[in-house]
Amino acid sequence: MAVATHDSLSFTGLPKQDGNRWIPLESDPDIMNDWAQQLGLQTSVHSFQDVYGLDSELLALVPRPVKAILLLFPNVQAVEDARSADEAKRTAASSDPIDPDVIFIKQTISNACGTIALLHALANAPDVRITLGSPLEQFIKQCKDKTPQERAELLENTNLFAQMHKAAAEAGRSVITPDLETDLHFICFIQAKSQSDPDGMRLLELDGRRATPVDYGPCTDMLADVAKVAQDKYLNSTNSLQFSMTALAPTDF
Repeated sequence: MAVATHDSLSFTGLPKQDGNRWIPLESDPDIMNDWAQQLGLQTSVHSFQDVYGLDSELLALVPRPVKAILLLFPNVQAVEDARSADEAKRTAASSDPIDPDVIFIKQTISNACGTIALLHALANAPDVRITLGSPLEQFIKQCKDKTPQERAELLENTNLFAQMHKAAAEAGRSVITPDLETDLHFICFIQAKSQSDPDGMRLLELDGRRATPVDYGPCTDMLADVAKVAQDKYLNSTNSLQFSMTALAPTDF
């Protein structure tokens, strides 16, 4: 099944906390790029772009090399059960420690998973150009020596990100419900250096609701490897069509 893009799809996130809930964001590369550019990403070099499907012909349309991938999926029990079982199996079997340079942020703000997925992508993507002194560059620099929970607190206390998230959410075309409820969730996939193979790379899933990053093993073609994970671990777990993939990739004019 191909991944379809939907203008009306939104990001969700847990845990839900009264008084600490953001408006869900849409899965829209234009909104993501506007958000990222205002915070410091040089979108003329790298930008967020739709992945129109998982077939090799559609994956070939995405400019390479891909730096990070965002996946939006339905927050239903079948998907969660499959994710939890796979995570436990991989954690028990993994012999390769997570790269300590990976910036992983816990999610403590409900509906903030869109912003957290974007931050995970930009903070861990190699070679993307972020303007020196920009809010994004400063935030990433402050995150480097903090724990995942401390990074979450930094995000909570950085009002600019709440303001930017709100502006981006309100720029979307979805109807915002009074209770801000949504049943979709956004995560990020990145490549990280292997700690056991000096020349190897690992595919990591970053989801602020999880205790740690999830290691999917060696990674040689990021886009193809993520497409396989998305198919096997997400799309095959439900009949829902509410999936969307977005790549951080070279800007192709």
